[in-house]
Amino acid sequence: MELIVTEKEIAARRIAAILSGDSAEVERENGVNVYEWGGRRCVGLSGHVVEVDFPPEYGGWRDVEPRELVDASVEKHPTRENIVRTLRLLARQADRVTIATDYDREGELIGKEAFELLREVTDAPVDRVRFSSITEREVTEAFADPDGIDFDLAAAGEARQVIDLVWGAALTRFLSLSAKRFGGDFISVGRVQSPTLKLIVDREREIEAFDPESYWELFADLDADGENFEAQYFYNDDGSEADRVWNESRAEAVYEVLDGSETALTRPVRRRTRTDSPPAPFSTTKFISAASSLGLSAGRAMSVAEDLYTEGYITYPRTDNTVYPDDLDVADLLDELSSYREFADDAGSLASGDGDLAPTEGDEETTDHPPIHPTGELPDPGELGDAEERIYELVVRRFFATVAEAATWEHLRVVAAVEDDGNGEVADEDEDDHRLKANGKRLVEPGYHAVYPYKNASENYVPDVAEGDTLRIEETRIEAKETQPPRRYGQSRLIERMEGMGIGTKATRHNTLEKLYDRGYVENDPPVPTRLARAVVDAAESFAAQIVDERMTSELEGDMAAIARGETTLEEVTDESREMLGEVFAELADSREAIGEHLRSSLKADKTLGPCPECGSNLLVRRSRQGSHFVGCDAYPDCEYTLPLPNRGTPQLLDESCGDHDLRHVKMLAGRGTFTHGCPQCEADAADDAADRVIGACPECGDSATSIARDASGSSDTASGSEAREQETPRGEGGETAEAHSGELAIKRLRSGSRLVGCTRYPDCEYSLPLPRQGEITVTEQYCEEHDLPELVVENGDEPWELGCPICNFREYEARQRAGTLTDLDGVGERTAEKLQAAGIDSIEDLTTIEADSLATDVDGVSADRIREWQGRASAGESAAD
Repeated sequence: MELIVTEKEIAARRIAAILSGDSAEVERENGVNVYEWGGRRCVGLSGHVVEVDFPPEYGGWRDVEPRELVDASVEKHPTRENIVRTLRLLARQADRVTIATDYDREGELIGKEAFELLREVTDAPVDRVRFSSITEREVTEAFADPDGIDFDLAAAGEARQVIDLVWGAALTRFLSLSAKRFGGDFISVGRVQSPTLKLIVDREREIEAFDPESYWELFADLDADGENFEAQYFYNDDGSEADRVWNESRAEAVYEVLDGSETALTRPVRRRTRTDSPPAPFSTTKFISAASSLGLSAGRAMSVAEDLYTEGYITYPRTDNTVYPDDLDVADLLDELSSYREFADDAGSLASGDGDLAPTEGDEETTDHPPIHPTGELPDPGELGDAEERIYELVVRRFFATVAEAATWEHLRVVAAVEDDGNGEVADEDEDDHRLKANGKRLVEPGYHAVYPYKNASENYVPDVAEGDTLRIEETRIEAKETQPPRRYGQSRLIERMEGMGIGTKATRHNTLEKLYDRGYVENDPPVPTRLARAVVDAAESFAAQIVDERMTSELEGDMAAIARGETTLEEVTDESREMLGEVFAELADSREAIGEHLRSSLKADKTLGPCPECGSNLLVRRSRQGSHFVGCDAYPDCEYTLPLPNRGTPQLLDESCGDHDLRHVKMLAGRGTFTHGCPQCEADAADDAADRVIGACPECGDSATSIARDASGSSDTASGSEAREQETPRGEGGETAEAHSGELAIKRLRSGSRLVGCTRYPDCEYSLPLPRQGEITVTEQYCEEHDLPELVVENGDEPWELGCPICNFREYEARQRAGTLTDLDGVGERTAEKLQAAGIDSIEDLTTIEADSLATDVDGVSADRIREWQGRASAGESAAD
């Protein structure tokens, strides 16, 4: 029996289908899919199923000095026990093993980890196969010519693991302990993460330090025999052409001349033709940059590309290469793509053209993977989701562009001079203060633009005039402007900067950005640093600059590449990195208190809303022992003033402040469910002033209640979600029957901003049902026959939501949750569900019980915050409440 081990379950399914001719049968072993056919079995891992960590004695943050971690040993232990058990079980029954993980540094390390697990139970020979696309041709050829594991390449990946563990754990503990930030509020530091964060913070500093300068630009609309075009005033500035006038009085004087003139005489008219060469093939960085124009983040773009690779539609998306391999048959690939309806015309046109189909080449040529391009295996119509369809088309059209002809542009530059205001004569050639320019361009031969619409091909029309023509001045304008600060780095631009500075690798840069978002260091897109980010960078620069120095991480990246080339060893590089870290701690040795004070003061400012109305001290965002957020006074326990915050999401303070209470507004970050809460005091006051809207009898304690309304399982209909339970004082879990006491159900607005249907006898009766936070709620005259309650309609947007009877609505939600699959959750598509299932998450219940950060490490393209968002929807009835 031959055992084939792939990196992921999806790859196992695909490879099994290829090698078996779609005849493989699937069995479940320890919750893991195993594909079997003709004396072969194939099983997928979940990425790394083994991780490096410190021995247990180093686990206590308060008991172990962070400096001790610098020289601490590391050990490996399984992280996915069910997969490891299955791998060992299958290995015992195998007489040959083939490792078919991804062909890169991480893939080689994952293969080596599997090899070490296999060696614990079998001496069977182990082969390694490598391919750049999971297509029938490449997979078949790879298995026909197996090789061995590249232990040097794997060692480079292992060195990264060890170095990142030691640097991250030691410095994270040091800063967190110094700032007294524990639990989920720890301050994360990383070898690649921190220099990247400094890039973002430095750019924000440049923006804030920018001092704008005023300038003026002047324009005229010219007419040439009935054809209008715009021209701009320019002048000679020490031999260069300038169009910004920095002196207002001079700008006004020029404007008076232009505005007082009726005609302009053309001076030089210059025509030229320019060749616009097609772009180079896609490397990972260039792909991410192009995908950003489609509105996709770096992480999302890579996640989609990895899905398309696994399905066999594109080549491996992690590559620095920009030169196609010699054996790529462009004509055959065009012929295959011509079978896809959306590309048929363009593929056919390229194949039948006069060109020789010689593709373009970039500056980087490597031997591991080709540039990203389509494989020729085509998805079925309607198979791809929206994002997948857009990324697939981008990759296909980039390939088209690289084999298309160059484009040709015709440029026309017209310069016109106005009559002098003083004597009515045209200025001399060397007196160009009153000259206007217009630059036109026309696409003569579209070339690659015909098949690649992602690059600007807009034209600018200027009529064909001749030198000496008289042009009529129709209108003149003067525009006052200011110089603008540098733009923030977008995600794609930031990744390009990281690449240029040697920070991270093609496989890790987009993940680094995801971590910065997940850990609260940046927000929005382009990324904006939070106060926490600035505090960490400030502290590092002041007390140990190496933490955020890109040269250090770039040097280590180079060392790890040297391991892969066999020029040095894992031990030598990790020892060197520990020495570097030891030097950092030597700098930090006497600064612990100063660093802690610096971080605490900065972080406190980040949580300050404004003055307490009772004592004048600051109101701060705080976290309870149960993990929920609220607003409390900094003078506690002397002042116990508090305000509630919504249970859903993480609070972020905005710059906007309330005019009545001088408190900063609050936004609750909850993934796609993010919303602005506003001023907490206003929300609380509005709830205090809002009258309950009674809609009927309480089914538990009202006059018409003869028994508790129960579902088929016997549990109360009382909402169990956190939104439904939220009240002014802590509540129990319910389940006890209240004595009949004329309780009524009413629509209530809580001080946290939430709304619910709850009993008017609260807290004696805790019956409640969730309602959506936003939208106007209309109580209709239609009544539910079963519960004698009016049906509700929520007006929020163009289409009203007919919520119906609140009890029936919540029952339906609970039924969906009990019977629901992962794809029932908003934001979880079929491919994401497959990723979750490959990581051992088969149901919504599984999703609600796993630790989000742990799961995020096993699921590509899904952040811990996104997982927490799904968990909140699954467990708190968010679908019913929103």
